[in-house]
Amino acid sequence: MTMIGGFIFYIVAVVLLLITLASAIKILREYQRAVVFTLGRFTGVKGPGLILLVPYVQQMVRVDLRTRVLDVPSQDVISHDNVSVRVSAVIYFRVIDPEKSVIQVEDFMAATSQLAQTTLRSVLGKHDLDEMLAERDRLNEDIQRMLDAQTDAWGIKVANVEIKHVDINESMIRAIARQAEAERERRAKIINAEGEQQAAAKLVEAAEMLARQPLSMQLRYLSTLNVIAGENSSTIIFPFPMELIHLLGGKADKPTE
Repeated sequence: MTMIGGFIFYIVAVVLLLITLASAIKILREYQRAVVFTLGRFTGVKGPGLILLVPYVQQMVRVDLRTRVLDVPSQDVISHDNVSVRVSAVIYFRVIDPEKSVIQVEDFMAATSQLAQTTLRSVLGKHDLDEMLAERDRLNEDIQRMLDAQTDAWGIKVANVEIKHVDINESMIRAIARQAEAERERRAKIINAEGEQQAAAKLVEAAEMLARQPLSMQLRYLSTLNVIAGENSSTIIFPFPMELIHLLGGKADKPTE
């Protein structure tokens, strides 16, 4: 019985020793860090690789340093020009200071999510709907800069912010379509008016050139007759000598006695 009791004692001792070693030896991957607390007080950040802890005296909190993707749910935003829209976004961030991410904030994921929602509404509410649709890159940079400044105290680095969707109601879509159509019509009228202006200027220039050389008008007259004769048309043209026009014009200018 004595031998059996001694054997059981050794087995129990070996099991306790293995349990102690298992709680003391920790292996961290390359992208992980351990925030170590000794009797409840912060004593340092360890890792990656093999680390040793004093069982029941030291505890650790694992922190992942890889980039995380946070999907910001759709937010109801009133734009600066009083248009109601729903906007969703995605945020890319990572932990750069494991100590702050554990000590300064209870849950950095939830805190970053709530802060992203309020910042999204705050920034977009200062801009018009046209800016939301056409200047997303600038708005993304503004949101990223504000989030990064506010999460710096938590050891968080916001790398990128992307606005995914800007949803507007059907009536506003129709209004935007009418506005775009009106803009196209305005541009078409401006282009047409500019064409008429340029054509008028060229006609004035051509008239001045023809007035300096009377024979050029005769050549232009013959050229027009040639073009009309080449067409399959039933139009009848009676040539009228240009000299006769000048003769009649001269007689009309003479005073009657």
